[in-house]
Amino acid sequence: MQDELRDHLITQEPYYQPTADEVELYEAAYSVRMPMMLKGPTGCGKTRFVEHMAWKLGKPLITVACNEDMTASDLVGRYLLDADGTRWQDGPLTKAARFGAICYLDEIVEARQDTTVVIHPLTDNRRVLPLEKKGEMVEAHPDFQVVISYNPGYQSLMKDLKESTKQRFGALDFNYPDHETEARIVAHEGGVNEEMAGKLVSVAERARNLKGHGLDEGISTRMLVYAASLIAKNVAPLAACRMALVRPITDDPDMRDALDSAVTTFF
Repeated sequence: MQDELRDHLITQEPYYQPTADEVELYEAAYSVRMPMMLKGPTGCGKTRFVEHMAWKLGKPLITVACNEDMTASDLVGRYLLDADGTRWQDGPLTKAARFGAICYLDEIVEARQDTTVVIHPLTDNRRVLPLEKKGEMVEAHPDFQVVISYNPGYQSLMKDLKESTKQRFGALDFNYPDHETEARIVAHEGGVNEEMAGKLVSVAERARNLKGHGLDEGISTRMLVYAASLIAKNVAPLAACRMALVRPITDDPDMRDALDSAVTTFF
């Protein structure tokens, strides 16, 4: 392992509950270094899945949280001034390609399209990264892989991936787990028993049925873990649910009343 990547190794197994055959499919994709695209709603476990797979494969993971202010230089690197003059500093994408890590670009559609095109030569048979400012062509390490994620529910015509980008990737669809699996996840991560976790999941399922009928997005598994963590710290379930589940997702008084009623049904 290169010293540059030791800090990016995941040494403890991240808890992940498979919902289908996504683990086996990803392992097959990594074996041929296929770039992968993970699609699904916010807080459903995409990032945890990547962390789990990096741990399982024993590969370092470099994660980039994409945003609209991110430039190509933020990904590939730039020249910096220090006491000794000018020096080059690799960006996270270059570092992953050069030394052999999995590079995870989270919420890729938040980045500008002129930024994301820098990954194109790394996601086809060339597997190279041109560093134009440095005049260097980085050939990707055999262990290197690109993984991207986004939430299709939030994309718009202005914030969608180009077809020329999409077609370079294999894709896995993610959604919220079934009731029993999600309850196990919430119980494990939030520190409550499965009966309490099951009630929280039931609240979320009620809210998810309202998506598109007053809610832009339902209650995520991540939010359920937050609520469970509060309950585990002796916060009353009603207060925990209102704070962690209801108030963050809507400001509409009628929708809040409807969600509060759902909470009181189970608590």
